Amino acid sequence: MIHLLSFDRNLLRTVFLVAFLATGASFAGAAHAGGAEAPNLEAGQALAETSCAHCHAVGRSGASPIVQAPPFRYLGRKWPVENLAEALAEGIVVGHPAMPAFAFSPAEIDDFLGWLQAIQEK
Repeated sequence: MIHLLSFDRNLLRTVFLVAFLATGASFAGAAHAGGAEAPNLEAGQALAETSCAHCHAVGRSGASPIVQAPPFRYLGRKWPVENLAEALAEGIVVGHPAMPAFAFSPAEIDDFLGWLQAIQEK
């Protein structure tokens, strides 16, 4: 009886593990946020161009339209780019009134940070 009980526990664990892995695999293709898929760098760049380029230089060269707004290609010099994820999700709010408050979706954050990481200059 003890061996049968052990066998049933092991079988049950195996069944749960297989079910868990199968469920995870089915969601993995649909998930984007959190790094399940590679970021869409073109979408990240488009987001920067439409939301941020009014003030920041968003390309690999050029000055920011507003002198006080740092070019995005240099942000990695001050902060690890990946540390911006939480601020982007909650809404970036800074101490000057010219910068609008906004928040990105998880997929937008992945795309934006992937693109931002790609343009960093050391």
